[in-house]
Amino acid sequence: MPIEPTILELAKGANFAAFTTMLPSGLPMTHVMWVDADDEHVLINTEIGRQKHTNATKNPKVAVTIIDKANPYHYAEVRGEVVEMVTGPEARTNIDEISQKYTGNPYPPENIKTERVLLRIRPDRQRVWG
Repeated sequence: MPIEPTILELAKGANFAAFTTMLPSGLPMTHVMWVDADDEHVLINTEIGRQKHTNATKNPKVAVTIIDKANPYHYAEVRGEVVEMVTGPEARTNIDEISQKYTGNPYPPENIKTERVLLRIRPDRQRVWG
């Protein structure tokens, strides 16, 4: 299922996302994140070993809500599944591109404690409000 154009636009802009995964206890956990997208996936970049990565590894069902920074009543929700976890140069390049979008600078290498991992999320449900 391709990403809906409005969702793609929100994800490509410097808008923040709420990324929800499921903890081993079954309770949800949500983090405010930078977000990106390609034509078919919402993209979340994190690090190996962080709780959100561990959660998505054990249960790939996730939700991402992207909020328009210019109008928080305009937002989109994507419910779906992490279908691929990419490490190495592609994940590192992606975090630099996303950091450039949000901060105007590449991602500081000293902030990387383990290894970057790019989560590709295939949407099963997409909704836009506002």
